[in-house]
Amino acid sequence: MGGTAVRVVIAEDEALIRRGLQLVLQEGGYDVVAAVGDAQEMRDAVTDEAPGLVVTDIRMPPTHTDEGLVAALRIRREHPGIAVVVLSQHVQRRYAKDLLAEGTGRVGYLLKQRIADVETFLADLARVADGGTALDPDVVSVMLGKARHSEAAVSSLTPRQQEVLSLVAEGRSNASIAAKLFLTEKAVVQHVSRIYDALGLPLAADTHRRVQAVIRYLNRE
Repeated sequence: MGGTAVRVVIAEDEALIRRGLQLVLQEGGYDVVAAVGDAQEMRDAVTDEAPGLVVTDIRMPPTHTDEGLVAALRIRREHPGIAVVVLSQHVQRRYAKDLLAEGTGRVGYLLKQRIADVETFLADLARVADGGTALDPDVVSVMLGKARHSEAAVSSLTPRQQEVLSLVAEGRSNASIAAKLFLTEKAVVQHVSRIYDALGLPLAADTHRRVQAVIRYLNRE
């Protein structure tokens, strides 16, 4: 992130989780300017505090269905410069589709269990705050699994190429993929190029644009 600490609004109705998030983010160098318990308070805090990042639970009072997601989507429309990360207990492919529909980056969809891996969680937040995308590995797995059954091109990829594809969809850079899979960056670039050829996608050097291309492909009905 560098420079001035990113200002963050946290929205989570469970007090213990809210406090835990606040501590994790503060220790990670973020400036938590508000920690609230419902979607309306989150919208008010965004208006009052002008944060750079919002981290919100999807299920919020009063119905505990998708109030947090609806509020997050509204924030993205009204304040496109604010990054948004939504947290969920469960994988819902529709949530990923809704969040990524506009294709503008600065969005993340992570499962709450990822918070326990503090280093990775903070890295995901930083990537989103910097304009990128962070999709939970389980969310990507669901989308990739569906594509394997319905898309001949995806099913024709080698196991290694499918590994690389899933990491691209998560929002990882070539350097991050190389470190994760113990490959050289050159090898990753070659895999990505072959994947894009197989899927008929234009090759983009920009990490965000290539994530969006892959997500759009995997989200096809």
